[in-house]
Amino acid sequence: MAVTEISGDLWLASYHHLLAQHELKRHNTLNGALAQSSDQPGELFSLTQILAKPALLKEQVLRDYPDAEQPRLHKARISVLHQSLALQVIAPRVIELFRDGVSAPLNPDRIHLCSLESSDATSRWRHLSDDRAPLAPEAFIDTTADQVRAWYPVFRQHFGVSPGAYWSSVGLALGAPFSAVWNQVDPDALCALATSWLARFECDANRYIDWIPAEFSQQRCALPQRRGCCLKYLLPGGGYCGTCGIYRRDRIDSVRESTSDTPKPAT
Repeated sequence: MAVTEISGDLWLASYHHLLAQHELKRHNTLNGALAQSSDQPGELFSLTQILAKPALLKEQVLRDYPDAEQPRLHKARISVLHQSLALQVIAPRVIELFRDGVSAPLNPDRIHLCSLESSDATSRWRHLSDDRAPLAPEAFIDTTADQVRAWYPVFRQHFGVSPGAYWSSVGLALGAPFSAVWNQVDPDALCALATSWLARFECDANRYIDWIPAEFSQQRCALPQRRGCCLKYLLPGGGYCGTCGIYRRDRIDSVRESTSDTPKPAT
């Protein structure tokens, strides 16, 4: 038990050390990665209510998006909503954990889907503050893994969200602190640390995300690469996300080629 209690702190310490090596202030860096939450009214129903009665979300999507009458687009709409839930609700709590060393657990009673008119362009979800005690790293890891595993059957069985879409979105959220510095620190060290961090969560998120070194504009960086697609490209004005699985094979091949071209040390 003592080992697991230490391990979460060690991940955070390794992350903080990596930032310090590149003269990055963790509070400034991670504060910049946190989106400002909106206080506008317009909550429709909570995530707890959706999980208990999936028809609430199905019917709301049909009301809000006329194209969702088509089953494929209905699934795409909910898949994108789930991605937004992961990136705009789960990710901030993970970032707070890396910034402060503790973070409050997710509370599905306080996570609300908001009306289309009241929400901003980035998210229709709002996580209202509550008085739950912040958790230390290991407790946060275990609690969050339990929650995303419990939510998965509803999104899979009732909404048809694929395993690749669901778990890769969760994986992006859990890796948010690493994405915040994707082009500011040593990419090999960042990829190794992010991969190790995701593997600690007892869920399938690490199976659907690969952290790989890449190069953009002659600058080396680290990228989370999905093994799946959120289906955003099917929607009007959509497209492929930069982490989409459609890019995975080419990027993995590029990494392998660059590795094979690197001279090996003499033995």
